[in-house]
Amino acid sequence: MLKESDFEEFRERLQLLKARLRGDVEHLTGEALDRGRSDGESPTHMAELGSTAYEQDFSLFLMENDQEVLKEIDAALHRIQDGTYGLCEGCITAGKPTSKCGIPKARLRAIPYTQECVNCKRKREESAI
Repeated sequence: MLKESDFEEFRERLQLLKARLRGDVEHLTGEALDRGRSDGESPTHMAELGSTAYEQDFSLFLMENDQEVLKEIDAALHRIQDGTYGLCEGCITAGKPTSKCGIPKARLRAIPYTQECVNCKRKREESAI
């Protein structure tokens, strides 16, 4: 189980990651919306149009992914407030006692917004295949 000092460590990690991703999203939004050249000319060759469209689609994809992670970070911050941060939602759903549902600190340090232990995540991914 996590201690109060652990909650503070992870709250700090999550807030730093959130700030970084917000900056990335703002940058990608600007990039995706401003694909014109600096001289104001629009691309005229078909290959150039295709490259521009691909780059814009790729930027939008990255932005969507970052926005999804931002939602997961907000959910993790709420779990810290609720005192449920670090508990595996998969284990809890499976009916395991809360004392055995902890997500290891090493996993939380790698993915601080995770909601599941490695075993539950693996089972969920295998059932999706």
